Amino acid sequence: MYPYIFSLHVLAATIWTGGHLVLALTVLPRALRERNPQRLLDFEQGYEKLGMPALAFQVASGLWMALQLVPDWGHWFSPDTGLERAVALKLALLGSTALVAAHARLRVIPRLSAATLPLMAWHVAAVTLLSVGFVLTGISFRYGGL
Repeated sequence: MYPYIFSLHVLAATIWTGGHLVLALTVLPRALRERNPQRLLDFEQGYEKLGMPALAFQVASGLWMALQLVPDWGHWFSPDTGLERAVALKLALLGSTALVAAHARLRVIPRLSAATLPLMAWHVAAVTLLSVGFVLTGISFRYGGL
């Protein structure tokens, strides 16, 4: 079962990380250049239908896989081995992503305008970098963790 869950987890990661890379590298620069927040909102409206389920699946499958690799979840929070450190880092990245995304959703997006576009750009950059961090940390599992 693990190989199937892992494969779907990686596919969901490509959707999440790839979508944020597209947003950060193509949509955001155009929105900033034009001072047009609607470009971001249009992208978000379409992407959210695929991106949020992908993220939800990543969280669920990631927790399941972490339990398979490090069954004592207490070791997730006081890691000694490479795998335990990788799980702990993934959890830290998840928590950071949740905080940045919640702030964007609750505080920035409702007030999004040409004037607040630079603040939103920082949020996009942060979530994009965190998602790349997820991928790189995920690769480390193949080599025994961190």
